[in-house]
This record gives sequence, C-alpha cells and structure tokens, in this order.
Amino acid sequence: MQLFYNPNVSENDDIFYFEKDESRHITKVLRKNIGDTLQITNGKGWLFTSELTTINQKYCSAKIISKKHLEKRDYKLHVAVAPTKMNDRFEWFLEKATEIGIDSITPILCDHSERKVIKTERFEKIIQSAMKQSLQFYLPELRPLIPFKAFIKQDISGQRFIAHCEDSERKSLKSEIKPNSDITILIGPEGDFSTKEIETAIAVGFAPVMLGETRLRTETAAIVACHSVAYANE
Repeated sequence: MQLFYNPNVSENDDIFYFEKDESRHITKVLRKNIGDTLQITNGKGWLFTSELTTINQKYCSAKIISKKHLEKRDYKLHVAVAPTKMNDRFEWFLEKATEIGIDSITPILCDHSERKVIKTERFEKIIQSAMKQSLQFYLPELRPLIPFKAFIKQDISGQRFIAHCEDSERKSLKSEIKPNSDITILIGPEGDFSTKEIETAIAVGFAPVMLGETRLRTETAAIVACHSVAYANE
C-alpha cells in the first residue's frame, strides 16, 4: 500500500487534489497511470481509497471511491521527553516511536537540558513520514516545548511515570503498566532529571520507574518505554 497524508481531506469529500510535490512523486517515481488506486489518510483515523483521474507532474487529482474510519487503540500513550543535544538522535526517536505507536509527544526543558530550541517543522515532517511508512492512520501530536515544572502542573489523567537513573526506590515500568489505560511517561535529558525534579514529580503523583538494568541514552529510553507500553497492550 502506498499511503498519502493530507490533513484537509474529509469524509465529505469526493475528489482529492494532490499537491505539487506529491504529484511529481506519483508521476516520476511511482509512475502511476489514470485509473490506478492510491490510499490517503488525514491522520484522524480515516482511510480513503481513491482512483487517479488526472496525472500531471504539477497537478494530480483522484476520485474517492471508498471511505473507512478505523478505531483508535484502547489506550493513549504520551511521552514527555527532553530533546537530545544531537538533533538526529531526537529525530530517530520521533520516527521509531511513531512506528511503534504513540499518541502525543511533548518536548520538555529540564534542569540538565543541553538543547533548548527545537525544529518543530522538521519534526512534524518526520512524524508524518513515519506514520505513512508504518501504515497508520492517526498522526501523533507533537506538542510545544514546555518547561518541566509547567508540564507536571498540568491535569494529566491515567497512569503517570517518571523514568530516572538515581539509586533510589524504583519499580520496573513493565510490571506497573495497566493494559488499556492512558499512560504518560517522563524521560529526562542526557544528564538525567535533577534530584529536585524527581522529588517534585513524585510529590504530584508520578511513580518512579526503571527501564532496565543498564543506563540508556535519552532516545533509547524513550523507545524502550514506548515498546513496553505497546507490548503490554498486545
């Protein structure tokens, strides 16, 4: 299946118009012809099957011949993670987390954060590409960068965890996950959360957890957390 993404297509549409870059991809790379079938999603659970009616490098259009809405998973996963010093490591996390299955991502600024600016537009494109590649129909939400203190003051429902590396009482994340429940997990920067941040998070209801016996990089820890939740809900 070749999946295309456009947030503006809706269940009320009968005709779809591809943008210039997609039109060129359809004609020059995929070498599609009039009458060929393409799949489109709006990232909101809809899958549209369409039939090409016009082919041009600058302009392609398709007639929508069927529409199907797919239900979401029984749980929501939200990972709040400190952006890594190297952008490519955070981009890798975004790609793999989307492939595994995640609903929302919040970049957080922590006491030990080395990166304080993120490339939102580029990150969005990476998430969109990973959604299409993994044939998913719900686009994960990338939320704005926010200070750690402000994030934990929000009203967050479901299970809440903070994964850290300090030598203190922690339980295994895998043993604490309740299937079919919403989950929010905090992942710190390269230097881990500060002691004060850990204490503050625990004080407002975040349970301290560990992700294994070894010390993991930020992006690896975030992926392990995503996989643990997905595995627990299989």
